Amino acid sequence: MAIGFFCLALFLFLGIIDFDHISAASTPSSTPASEGVEITYGSTLKLMHEKTKFRLHSHDVPYGSGSGQQSVTGFPSVDDSNSYWIVRPQPDTSAKQGDPIKSGTVVRLQHMKTRKWLHSHLHASPISGNLEVSCFGGEGNSDTGDYWKLEIEGKGKTWRQDQRVRLQHVDTGGYLHSHDKKYTRIAGGQQEVCGVREKRPDNVWLAAEGVYLPVNEASKSSQK
Repeated sequence: MAIGFFCLALFLFLGIIDFDHISAASTPSSTPASEGVEITYGSTLKLMHEKTKFRLHSHDVPYGSGSGQQSVTGFPSVDDSNSYWIVRPQPDTSAKQGDPIKSGTVVRLQHMKTRKWLHSHLHASPISGNLEVSCFGGEGNSDTGDYWKLEIEGKGKTWRQDQRVRLQHVDTGGYLHSHDKKYTRIAGGQQEVCGVREKRPDNVWLAAEGVYLPVNEASKSSQK
């Protein structure tokens, strides 16, 4: 079983798997959320908005206002390949693939399909006029607008799949946020994702479907 999931993760990162043909039943998640799988750098996952159950999503469609960068939305269906994100560390740190992620750590989320980074800035979001959240940059092209601080709700010290989390944008102070305000045209039925500077119930996310890489042996030793 472990070897099978290792191969699946390897194929995923080599780009061999066609995400458009992965169904909800065959989503590459190796362990139920109730078991609290530890989330490590290099893991590929979907983030579920706790209140609405929509997944954080992006696609190669630009905003028609604001920055004009690649749009980010909440998507209603579990079975969608554009809702996968790779958890990455800040550049120029000692963090490695397989390292666990502590509360308070600054992370980046790279969109699996387009390779752009989850990003925010002071442009107004299209529907609510809050802080716009977009995808921007690419491989070798990342800046501080891609930095998000992980805040774990409750007593947990490292990020696990069963934990409620918030992501606070470093540059603007806005929390990654969504609500039931939906687009009616280009992204019809999808809901707005934006940043707000206050902690609210709509700021909370959970790790859902994905390929969760195991904690590397060096990190296990340092935790003992």
